[in-house]
Amino acid sequence: MKITDVRVLLLSAPIPPERRWTSDLGTTIKQDAAIVAVDTDEGLTGYGEAKGTPVVMKTIVEEVFRPTLLGQDPTRVELLWERLYSGSRAALALRHGRPYHRAGNRGETIHALSGVDTALWDLFGKRLGLPVYRLLGGGVRDRLPAYASGGWAPPEHTAEELLGYREQGFRAIKIRVGGLDEPRFPQQSLERLRIGREALGPDVALMMDAHGALTVDRAIRFGRAAAELDITWFEEPVLATDDLPGLAEVRRAIPIPVATGESETTRFAFREIIDARAADILQPDVAVCGGLTEARRIAALAHAHGIALAPHVWGTALLWAASLQLGAATPNCVLFEFCQAPFPLLYDLLTTPVRVDPDGLVSVPGGPGLGVELQPEAELRRKYPYVPGPTIIPRS
Repeated sequence: MKITDVRVLLLSAPIPPERRWTSDLGTTIKQDAAIVAVDTDEGLTGYGEAKGTPVVMKTIVEEVFRPTLLGQDPTRVELLWERLYSGSRAALALRHGRPYHRAGNRGETIHALSGVDTALWDLFGKRLGLPVYRLLGGGVRDRLPAYASGGWAPPEHTAEELLGYREQGFRAIKIRVGGLDEPRFPQQSLERLRIGREALGPDVALMMDAHGALTVDRAIRFGRAAAELDITWFEEPVLATDDLPGLAEVRRAIPIPVATGESETTRFAFREIIDARAADILQPDVAVCGGLTEARRIAALAHAHGIALAPHVWGTALLWAASLQLGAATPNCVLFEFCQAPFPLLYDLLTTPVRVDPDGLVSVPGGPGLGVELQPEAELRRKYPYVPGPTIIPRS
């Protein structure tokens, strides 16, 4: 089997006004996606999501990576990863007429590589007729405990929102805190957490996510104040990318486990987090960190240091499926993020539904490759034509 083409399908899915939500980042008005497709001479196509600026993803994949991939055996995934990782540095330098710089192996180049790598694993599984988790080690589970990732509602609607997740079957729920509640932080964040804990009771895990919006001192004060509410983890109190020593300081100072990693690329960034003792839970995003190949390496690195894994899963149904394959093959994967944003490309991209089971678990797709099938590409292009422009309206 040989690769005959590598291309990127760009999609935009508008979110109706009545379904939009506002977080500390702003109001989300549409979902954009860059879907990498790798075609072969046997008629098989592998798919993967590259999470980044869509037109940038398309440029890197089709103009930088494609020449290296054409004619190659797509089942030699590790070899191709190394070639793309190393070769992209020289290719980018040549393309832009300047010396290689760090963005070549820590920036959106790795996001683009993530989509290609996941598509190659999808092809590998399809070629052998096996799900990817079987290729990653056979699988340690076929269902994963999932948590509802939402929690934007103001205090008067917090209980209603979280109880709605529990009624769907979730036994773990994450709520946003921090910038969302300005200028009444920390009082309003604590109020929403208390309302949530009282509504859910002691048997439902409750996590909180600050999106890196806090300073070190505010994060420490807030973490100590929230500790009495039995919080499972405090996600991104500060950003590891911007202030790794600060994140480590927060972890040392509060009695709540710290989680981070959704924006980090390559195992080298996660090694730095581990070396700094800055986190208890690592959250690699398969569409960001370097694909399934690199996510597997990150998982092994975390496992060697006694650190849990809870993949960041915020995107299309392809990321959802790829992350399930990773979680099924990863012994230290403790929870699976189930995005509660009404993203059309999460719920309408596949021919099979994306859902949680009534007992709060998510079943791992057992079909070949990622185990899922996309809607016809022509139909997706017709229904969700790509429209340039921001996906979020910033908060005023």
